[in-house]
Amino acid sequence: MGGAGQARVTRRTTPAAASGQDTGAEPRVRVGCCGFPVGRERYARVFRLVEVQQTFYQVPARALLQRWREQLPPPFEFTLKAWQLITHDATSPTYRRLREPLSRKALRQCGSFRPTDEVHRAWERTREAAHILQARVVVFQCPSSFRPTDENLRHLRLFFGRVQRDDLRLAWEPRGAWELELIRELCVELDLVHVVDPLVHPPVAGSFRYYRLHGLGGYRYRYTEADLDRLAALCGGRESVYVLFNNVHMWEDAQRFLKRLGGA
Repeated sequence: MGGAGQARVTRRTTPAAASGQDTGAEPRVRVGCCGFPVGRERYARVFRLVEVQQTFYQVPARALLQRWREQLPPPFEFTLKAWQLITHDATSPTYRRLREPLSRKALRQCGSFRPTDEVHRAWERTREAAHILQARVVVFQCPSSFRPTDENLRHLRLFFGRVQRDDLRLAWEPRGAWELELIRELCVELDLVHVVDPLVHPPVAGSFRYYRLHGLGGYRYRYTEADLDRLAALCGGRESVYVLFNNVHMWEDAQRFLKRLGGA
């Protein structure tokens, strides 16, 4: 997320002002990127929302999280991805970026929401990071290998039924072979928000909407004007909406969408 010596960001007038992104008002539709595609200062001149990706690979040190919050003060908003030790098995290639010194035995206890000390500690570290960043939303992104087996469903229910949430809102992004009705039932039962790319599938549950746009057919996809028109229509209604772009062209596409919302 940038160098340690970066100063606190001073916000300037931006295209976001037209849509409420850059005013004192709480915007109903919040727009940003999954991670910082450009430097933080430049990014914060345009957006006031980011989804932190580093917490998925390795939860950063407390001092670094505090520095990020100080450099990007409210109304800038952080959301974050839950640590991969909760959601992904140690066979995932994403573990190559894990710096936590865990034994082979401990690694076998990680992932898939297992009812283990390792998974519980991973949640506590994630929860602490969320509080330091003053985040309101934590995203649990599952791999497509996490299927709706009896064991996985049992672990999912145990995890979300027991974890300490405080005032955090928990959002779940299942991928792979999950039926929408089962997703709806679980989200209602476990008080989760369904995370989805609305251009692919509709959201089926949640007190607000959380959209993650990965690119239609792949991360290199550049969203068309027709795509953005459709996305704007899907942000209608009274519910709060988070719109996070996660494609190669997210910096450009998110700005185009933000201007569209503001009528710029």
